[in-house]
Amino acid sequence: MIPVRHCLKLVPLCSQIRHGSRMFPQLKRGSFNRITDEDVNRFTGIVGETGIKTEELDHYNTDWLNTVSGFTELVISPKSVEEVAAVLRHCNERRLAVVPQGGNTGLVGGSNPVFDEIVLSLERLNNISHIDPYAGIVECEAGVILQNLSDKVGEHGYTVPLDLGARGSCFIGGNLATHAGGLRVVRYGQLRGSVLGMRVVLPDGQILDGRSNMRKDNTGYDIKQLFIGSEGTLGVITDVSLLLPQSPVSVNMALLGCDSFDDVIKCYRLSRQCLGEIVSACEFMDSLCMTSVNDILGLASPLENSHKFYYLVETSGMNMDHDMEKLETCIEKVFESGCATDGVMAASKDQARHMMSLRENIAPALKAVGFNYKYDVSLPIQHMYSLVEQVKHVLRDVPGSKVGAYGHVAEGDVHFNPITPQFDPLALSLIEPFVYEEVSRLKGSISAEHGMGLKKANYLRYSKDPSMIAMMRSLKDVFDPNGIMNPYKLLPWND
Repeated sequence: MIPVRHCLKLVPLCSQIRHGSRMFPQLKRGSFNRITDEDVNRFTGIVGETGIKTEELDHYNTDWLNTVSGFTELVISPKSVEEVAAVLRHCNERRLAVVPQGGNTGLVGGSNPVFDEIVLSLERLNNISHIDPYAGIVECEAGVILQNLSDKVGEHGYTVPLDLGARGSCFIGGNLATHAGGLRVVRYGQLRGSVLGMRVVLPDGQILDGRSNMRKDNTGYDIKQLFIGSEGTLGVITDVSLLLPQSPVSVNMALLGCDSFDDVIKCYRLSRQCLGEIVSACEFMDSLCMTSVNDILGLASPLENSHKFYYLVETSGMNMDHDMEKLETCIEKVFESGCATDGVMAASKDQARHMMSLRENIAPALKAVGFNYKYDVSLPIQHMYSLVEQVKHVLRDVPGSKVGAYGHVAEGDVHFNPITPQFDPLALSLIEPFVYEEVSRLKGSISAEHGMGLKKANYLRYSKDPSMIAMMRSLKDVFDPNGIMNPYKLLPWND
């Protein structure tokens, strides 16, 4: 018998466990068992004392936006796939709810406990197992930080086909579980297209070993695709093999000022026509985003004048002279067309990094403005900002309300952020379900890249047909019949 060294502050069965989502006060705890000291003994025997945490758990309980906060009293950090399997097997036998967690950078409350679920942290599964310098393939564990992975494969002349502002803290496993998009989808496509193989642990402890380095494998169902974007509701991704693009030799960037979103679209269209295969990012931001980054974070705009909209275009290629010439020609055509009234091209890598930092730091800047009601939707490009204008109108009588928007033009992905000085139930009731109804009417998606998590789960019907939701529930029942994996997430819980 292993001594009890990590004693939990057990909650009496008759007490009511609070949950941290101020947005869903009607949500009730599921019929899961509560953790006992015997359970902690069992988990300690599996992962060792260094893999158990029962104190200072705020980082694991609370999301990055500080809008969802659970009350877990136990964080388990396995060091191997076998340890993950043993932990999940015990949780399944005891009917203990589990929240798989990566870098905890999500924006929809998908990686945090809602009540007292166990947090299964992948932070110690952080090995980069192998890099094939000839085939351009990397094998790694799910807890590798995206920036670390990018740096390591960069030593071999490759890059990761995913880049986003949270690269310094997000985990590749979490990127896969949420099917993260990021800044360079226009160049490399969606992340799932670069996944060659994965290893996944199911809720009952079974290990599905689908690791492969083959670019072609036509031997039946592509099971790994079920777990990409499943947000930890079907199992835990522990290992992945990724196909890597060659690192670009030449990276160029331009920032343009526009008077309307229609002008942004015209700039985008011209940049795709002129730049073709070397386009690697097409981003926009509105004036509130730029002002917030400038004033709150002290990042200065390289443009002399202020504008209603800004368009950022990046190219990546293998020939600096060729790429620069194409970008210069493109910018000339943009100004000739009148769709931009101001602009600047980066003259150095430092200037290019500064331009991109303006876009990447919008989220923390807006977070400092007030309470953010974050939305990440995909729409036909011509409707991307019209929805933002509608939300501004809806909130016109809410004191102190603002709306800032930015996003990935090429994918029709707009991140818009209604903001109030503090959380305001009235503001939320005006925004939802209005936003989702409009997205559905325009045949868009209520989640372009952030996932569903807790915040969007009940609105899944606005993007998925009832038959599709029923099939998703059927898959959930097959993989997780006890429902222990990341409860209250992705699938509607108010049915």
